[in-house]
Amino acid sequence: MHKIPASLLSVTTVLLHIFAIPVFFLGFILIYDSSWIDSFLEAGLGTIFNTLMLTSILIAVAIPSRVGMMAVGKKWRISWWQYVIWSFGEIFIFSCFAALYMALIYGTYGYFPALGECLRLSFAVVSNPYIIFAILMALIRPDEENIAEENLVRFTDSTGRLKLVIAHDVLLYIEAQENYISIHYMEGEKQKEYSLRQSMRGIEELMEKHGIIRCQRSYFVNPRHVKVLRRDKEGFIQAELDVHDSQPVPVSPKYYEQLSKML
Repeated sequence: MHKIPASLLSVTTVLLHIFAIPVFFLGFILIYDSSWIDSFLEAGLGTIFNTLMLTSILIAVAIPSRVGMMAVGKKWRISWWQYVIWSFGEIFIFSCFAALYMALIYGTYGYFPALGECLRLSFAVVSNPYIIFAILMALIRPDEENIAEENLVRFTDSTGRLKLVIAHDVLLYIEAQENYISIHYMEGEKQKEYSLRQSMRGIEELMEKHGIIRCQRSYFVNPRHVKVLRRDKEGFIQAELDVHDSQPVPVSPKYYEQLSKML
């Protein structure tokens, strides 16, 4: 399943969602002439006041929900089906709190009858801007975002926790070190090293996806940075990188032909 675009979890988009959808809800109720909606909301202090209160409840539910989604999105990629479930859950929670308010306003009106009406109201009105909003965000520069996302290598540890995200073109090579892997990459003009509790087999599929190939049992190398393949005095093949002061990466005969074809 495709992941949601990064623009959907940006601070600007989250703030826009938190306030634009309640404004849509408020405007729709006050402008659209519906006898069913009016008859439900006119109890107690009247349609306008109740609509303002429900709009406030919608904002109060949206703030922690969207901020939480943004925090989750920084650690894990959120797919469209997860986003849809999250959004439906958000609408349902709003309906629960709205029903509590309306049940108190009605007095003799029970909570569950009020919940039924609030769910009906929510999915008849609130679901529309949710759908429109998601479609609009998905159409905003999807190609550029997908390309940028594809260029990012997301390293997770052995427990599945995201630990490092870097562009594939700055990755130099990866070296196995017992129960860890050592990731060598460029940060500006400096070469950096990051140790991660992970196995070579555990990242093999990820490396293949980003064109980082195995060159020896304990090494992956990025062909984009291989300058030359050379045999040393002992006859061992080594890949020299195009980065100053970077150590050569050993290449076994088994992977030599594959690597040489990519240069």
